[in-house]
Amino acid sequence: MQTSLDEFDYIVVGAGPAGCLLANRLSADPQQRVLLLEAGGRDNYPWIHIPVGYLFCIGNPRTDWCFKTEEQPGLNGRALSYPRGKVLGGCSSINGMIYMRGQANDYDGWAAEGNPGWAWNDVLPLFKHSENHFAGAADFHGDKGEWRVERQRLSWPILDAFRSAAEQSGVASIDDFNQGDNEGCGYFQVNQKAGVRWNAAKAFLKPIRDRANLTVLTDVEVDRVLFEDGRASKVSARWQSQQKSFKARKEIVLCAGSVGSPSILQRSGIGPRPLLEKLGIGVVHELPGVGGNLQDHLQLRLIYKLENARTLNQIAGSVWGKMGMGLRYLYDRSGPLSMAPSQLGAFARSGPEQTSANLEYHVQPLSLERFGEPLHSFPAFTASVCDLRPQSRGRIEIRSADPQTAPLIQPNYLSHPEDLRVAADAIRLTRRIVSAPALQAFNPVEYLPGASLQTEEQLHEAAAKIGTTIFHPVGTCRMGTDADAVVDAQLRVHGVPGLRIADASIMPRITSGNTCSPTLMIAEKAAQLILNPTARSFPAEEKALTALS
Repeated sequence: MQTSLDEFDYIVVGAGPAGCLLANRLSADPQQRVLLLEAGGRDNYPWIHIPVGYLFCIGNPRTDWCFKTEEQPGLNGRALSYPRGKVLGGCSSINGMIYMRGQANDYDGWAAEGNPGWAWNDVLPLFKHSENHFAGAADFHGDKGEWRVERQRLSWPILDAFRSAAEQSGVASIDDFNQGDNEGCGYFQVNQKAGVRWNAAKAFLKPIRDRANLTVLTDVEVDRVLFEDGRASKVSARWQSQQKSFKARKEIVLCAGSVGSPSILQRSGIGPRPLLEKLGIGVVHELPGVGGNLQDHLQLRLIYKLENARTLNQIAGSVWGKMGMGLRYLYDRSGPLSMAPSQLGAFARSGPEQTSANLEYHVQPLSLERFGEPLHSFPAFTASVCDLRPQSRGRIEIRSADPQTAPLIQPNYLSHPEDLRVAADAIRLTRRIVSAPALQAFNPVEYLPGASLQTEEQLHEAAAKIGTTIFHPVGTCRMGTDADAVVDAQLRVHGVPGLRIADASIMPRITSGNTCSPTLMIAEKAAQLILNPTARSFPAEEKALTALS
């Protein structure tokens, strides 16, 4: 890769999933000079690549920004850790590796809200274009892309029993969550290759490291965007202990995520006037919605003690068990070290009034009090369930003009009464599944939140006690046409020529599932909009899309 640092055609800020893909696509034309800037380091930390190593990456300043939320009234005043990737590959280097698109009606809803080109039939070819699916090309999957999707390399009897119990409770078993309707129960497919994490840096940067027109710089923290004649033209950043500006001849694209992108905008003088004036930042362009509309999936971690079951709690609790795990992984990259954090998934309706699945389960053959603490000494499994369509809304705000100061993160979990109602219904559904015949051989006993909690008010309190983020913040630079929207349907920042945003922050509403692969789709769309703005889809897939319609 080139190292000369004069002007570039495109500057991409943030080398998470979106930034890695976008840099790949923009630099495919050798005539375009592309600069990719990442505030974190390189992805050469060994625990990034061993799937179970997420336990050593989350909360580690080597790979995680280690943000904290404000104390949450809806969670009994608790402040939560708020992991965000701080390394090449971004959150794809520390996340759960689950390949999930969401539901067709998520994207149809975006389009119906005034964002043409974002309906399911528009975005399905984008998902397929980057995908390398283990089963090969099909109506809903691609196999020519870089984003590897594989089956997991282990299974657990207790998870098989949970799947059978879900079926007995009305949640059918399915094999593929990614065909537009994910309702059902099955094992997650994961972004791994032969038992090793497949992050966005491996997928989209490593194969093109010799492109002479692409420069990738790490440990470069972008402070703000600079303007010439009303147009975004440069970024100011801290690099090698000095302040440096980099110029873009064509466009700057922010891919810094739902925390980073609104923070950069606010430091640049783009955002809510009262906040900018309070901090002494000149208002370059007033956009009141910057940092607002924060949405996240809050998971309720129900834990059940077991009998007659072997779970990771016992295996990892002994020296011999740990040695066996390591030897098995060295032998064929399988066993517990190849585990995604959650192996079994389920999508279900919290009640008959729901028109589609509004709950997602992440079921794990392990338990612990909280992330970063040891596993319990007793055999147990965890059934984490989250509300896929939360009504609560929060915000991200910088606290000062200094980029070294962590921003205010206020998710406002469980602040909407509908979220409390769905949380109570989710606990009830979980209990129905666990009481189904298929699990009774294991004699499950509810450890958290506790079976004695039964009334609506008690279940609300239980949700406040056990709720925690599942790391899916989106929406803080929302796409739309109203006064609070930040970008238009072409991802251009309203009123700011030369500046786009392409990451999870542009989502008007959170998708019904894990958010990494939808973020890649957004970057794929951004590349299409920049390089071929009149295209509806990728030519090779247009015929297949028409046939599906």
